Amino acid sequence: MIDALYNKIIAGRKITKTDAAAIAGVSIGEMPALFASADRLRQHCRGASVDLCAIINAKSGACPEDCSYCAQSSRGSADVSVYPLLDKAAVLEKAGEAAANGVKRFCIVISGRKPSKGELKKIAVMIRSVRDMGLLPCSTLGLLDKEELQCLRDSGLERYHHNLETSERFFPEICRTHTYYDKLKTIEAVHDAGLSLCSGGIFGMGETWEDRIDMAFALNKVNADSAPLNFLIPVPGTPLGHRNYMPPFEALKIISLYRFIHPQKEIRICGGRMQVLGEFNSMVFMAGADSLLTGNYLTTTGRTYEDDLRLINNCGLSAA
Repeated sequence: MIDALYNKIIAGRKITKTDAAAIAGVSIGEMPALFASADRLRQHCRGASVDLCAIINAKSGACPEDCSYCAQSSRGSADVSVYPLLDKAAVLEKAGEAAANGVKRFCIVISGRKPSKGELKKIAVMIRSVRDMGLLPCSTLGLLDKEELQCLRDSGLERYHHNLETSERFFPEICRTHTYYDKLKTIEAVHDAGLSLCSGGIFGMGETWEDRIDMAFALNKVNADSAPLNFLIPVPGTPLGHRNYMPPFEALKIISLYRFIHPQKEIRICGGRMQVLGEFNSMVFMAGADSLLTGNYLTTTGRTYEDDLRLINNCGLSAA
């Protein structure tokens, strides 16, 4: 079955939701075959380079939204740092570290529903400076409209990151202060502003495989260039803080599933990579991934640039 789906994609056809459900249902004994085919798809469609991005938490905590996975929500009791928008020098220092370590993209992230007008102007200046450093600037700033996104594009923004997070069906279970439709409106504005779109989600929140498949096909509809896959880190003080980490081979199966559904797109492994995969972290590429978030995450520890560059080289790949 896996070989047949691989050949279907190589022939230029797309797999169906029924095909995707078959991938989701593979047994532990079938996973080596799944990973081998996903790895071949990665090599055929994406080559041997790994796209690296890094982020900075440029404004932390005190968020009025109620996303149940997020430690920065003011509606929870997670122990996280709370601070206003960082100044330009602090942001550029982190961008410089990323550039010195072979990172291609640098993303400015802030908490909250969206930045104020004053914050947006300051971030636009930061984006121009990040671009001048030779990095591709990205940002994660919440529910922006076309005019706000065009302002950032005119300052040099290359890509906007705005996750769907999960399926439309499951979304109300994890957030009620904004809607799935609100997200789709922002994504439409991203395209209207002429920006590249980075959009994915989080796994391990209680969603089903059907939800995971539905989100993957929704990402095709919104034409995401990069699909960031995050695995829940259960943070005490959040509504999902009681959940267990996802089993590592379940996470790897998700990576392969998304490679089969998105053969030509960046499959980027982000939050929870080390916490969930642990010693199996080295398998992300053979499971089909071609992109990584490196360095630390927003409020939790990630992985050093040096360790990730070593991993890439040991796998016979190269940083893009």
